[in-house]
Amino acid sequence: MTARDALVAVATLLAPEIPQVSRNAAAALDDPAAYVAEHADRLDDRGIDEPFPLLPWIALVDALTDHDLLAEVDWKEAADEIAGRLRALHSAPAGVAWQELAESELPTYEFLELAGGRLLGTGTALAVLDIESDCYPLVLLPATRADDLVTAAKAAGFAAEVFGR
Repeated sequence: MTARDALVAVATLLAPEIPQVSRNAAAALDDPAAYVAEHADRLDDRGIDEPFPLLPWIALVDALTDHDLLAEVDWKEAADEIAGRLRALHSAPAGVAWQELAESELPTYEFLELAGGRLLGTGTALAVLDIESDCYPLVLLPATRADDLVTAAKAAGFAAEVFGR
């Protein structure tokens, strides 16, 4: 599997019904300069003004965000804010005790581990797409596909981690 194939596999796993997500990530890999020029305003918000190795991963994060499939939270975000953002994702499972999670006083990373463990119990995995920043780009996916996400991300040259295992 090529890095491009692996990147498209991650995008397809996280947005199976939205081919635009895969196209955006692949475009950033195929022609980084054109992608930067086309998305200059949005990338400027991240301080990106030229191609760099993480660009396809950033393109994936932004495309998932555009379709309410990713919640980007700060490294020291309050639990109620994180729970609210996760609950709002299109991929959020029903029947999760979001309010109970929101009342946690844990620091962000510990909260994500707790939430990840609870979500695994519902058949959903909570994962982060590491963009080497001080934030957590968070996604929800079927727990049975969590290892596929981590493996494909690595094959694409990027990193994803599942919380709560």
